[in-house]
Amino acid sequence: MFNHLFDKTPHAFGESEIVYTNPALNIEQKEMERVFTRLFHTEDGKKALAYLQVMTFQRAHGPMASDEQLRYAEGQRSLVATILRMIDRGKAG
Repeated sequence: MFNHLFDKTPHAFGESEIVYTNPALNIEQKEMERVFTRLFHTEDGKKALAYLQVMTFQRAHGPMASDEQLRYAEGQRSLVATILRMIDRGKAG
């Protein structure tokens, strides 16, 4: 079902770079930022984003957390931070 997502080599992010190269859907970085802004501007989007923020930024791991658990949590935080940056950029331009 999602095999086509992995067939393409992603391009570097740039102002006019294509970020997804499926022939049916070429999206430039600026347009993707606007997509994220529109998506998370809805009431449901705001709720989903708030949930992601609570699950990533407001969760603490105890001193017995393994290196793997900490790396996994950091990956989750990084993804949510990327979403937040995309929204901010989409609002700005």
